[in-house]
Amino acid sequence: MDEQILENLIRQVLEQSGPEVSFGWQGGEPTLMGLDFFRKVIELQQKYGNGKIVGNGLQTNGLLLNEEWADFLKEYNWLVGLSLDGPQHIHDHYRLTANGKPSWNIVSKNARMLLEKGVATNVLSCLTDYSADYIEEIYNYHKEMGFDFMQFIPIVEPDRQNPRKAADFSLSPEKYGEVLCTLWDLWINDFKQGVPTTSIRHFDSVFHTYVGVPAPECTLQKECGVYTVIEHNGDVYSCDFFVEPKWKLGNIKEGKLINMLNSKKQHQFGCMKAKLPRKCKSCSYLKHCFGGCTKDRVKDLKDNGMPRFCTSYKMFFAHAHTQLQEMGRNWIAQQMQMQKQMETQQNDGTYNAFDDFLKKK
Repeated sequence: MDEQILENLIRQVLEQSGPEVSFGWQGGEPTLMGLDFFRKVIELQQKYGNGKIVGNGLQTNGLLLNEEWADFLKEYNWLVGLSLDGPQHIHDHYRLTANGKPSWNIVSKNARMLLEKGVATNVLSCLTDYSADYIEEIYNYHKEMGFDFMQFIPIVEPDRQNPRKAADFSLSPEKYGEVLCTLWDLWINDFKQGVPTTSIRHFDSVFHTYVGVPAPECTLQKECGVYTVIEHNGDVYSCDFFVEPKWKLGNIKEGKLINMLNSKKQHQFGCMKAKLPRKCKSCSYLKHCFGGCTKDRVKDLKDNGMPRFCTSYKMFFAHAHTQLQEMGRNWIAQQMQMQKQMETQQNDGTYNAFDDFLKKK
């Protein structure tokens, strides 16, 4: 991405957004742009920010990170999503460099550096046909490393020879269901006084649906289309899984980003997620998954439009539904009690709004 398109992108986002906005810097591998590119990002965000709260996230494989990078990320409070699949034998099974060399030594070293420097870092692990067999080992490894926030991404890619079927390394629905159940038990067993000690993104998102709040993760929402992807040349697409001609919304050199985000085509894209098979619409778990990600439905021809991970979700909910219901009831009761206490304090004049603000912070 050249500097002219970068400035156009940042200016449009900050001029056309609300008081808070987040940028997610992905690639390929975004660190290939070099640190000076991201220093320019900060400069432009400060130029056009106009007092807004601006968040930045960097998704990286970690190979090019060093102390200079870490100091920058810490100084400007960037959130890093680091691709690390677990211990060496798991990570290096598929994550080899272009010349076939393993990458775990470098990535794990840089992971420790980020944590030691206090950089906000989430670990992202790909679940494949191989790594799914070692989910407990991966979870414990991440905990020992010091990661409190984990994300596990089920990998599904079409076979290169036969696009009508999933590639051999893709995660099967049955295996993903087993992974979710095992992870759930590990996560629950690590609770202290009823409070989780580790954040697992999928479980955090699912929990929202048990307290009547929409899931923050688009995968579990009824509709999607709440963000756009801007390519290096300024082209805008509906989603990073659908960077294809059908879902091109325009180019920021020729139009307004806000108009593309609110366009008829983007609305059509978002509504596509809600077009589920009849089996889904009569499922008791529908409001907790909404069929999962659209890409795993429309691109998996084998299942005739059924969500690829339908079996996975059913296995998980059969395993965790009762506990999730109880957790949801407890959380709602706590919120009601807190609200009642606040109202009582307001009525008797002892409520201090500033103290409440500090507690939330």
